[in-house]
Amino acid sequence: MLRDSARLNGLTELALTKLDVLSGLKTIKICTSYDCAGKQYRQMPALLKDLERCRPVYEELEGWADALTGMRRFADLPPAAQKYIRRIEELVGVPVGIISVGPGREETLTVGNPFKE
Repeated sequence: MLRDSARLNGLTELALTKLDVLSGLKTIKICTSYDCAGKQYRQMPALLKDLERCRPVYEELEGWADALTGMRRFADLPPAAQKYIRRIEELVGVPVGIISVGPGREETLTVGNPFKE
């Protein structure tokens, strides 16, 4: 769904919020495609009646135990969290530019320069 949204809206960066709520999970699933009667689709079916017959296909990534609330740079994040973010970027084809690791304003990380042209 995110891949479709990025394509349709011409997104140039993603904001990944609430990354901190994933801390403590052993694995994190990402839906990468849909299986409909044995055929795999990378895009979500356009018709609801078709979607009802489909099952999501998940890729499982390793989770992380560390709390993220004190982290202020991408490099500070646990390797598994970094891998999760990079995998989202690969699947969607759009870089993640903003990551929130807690509810406070100071808990919003920027990756790269958010003001670049």
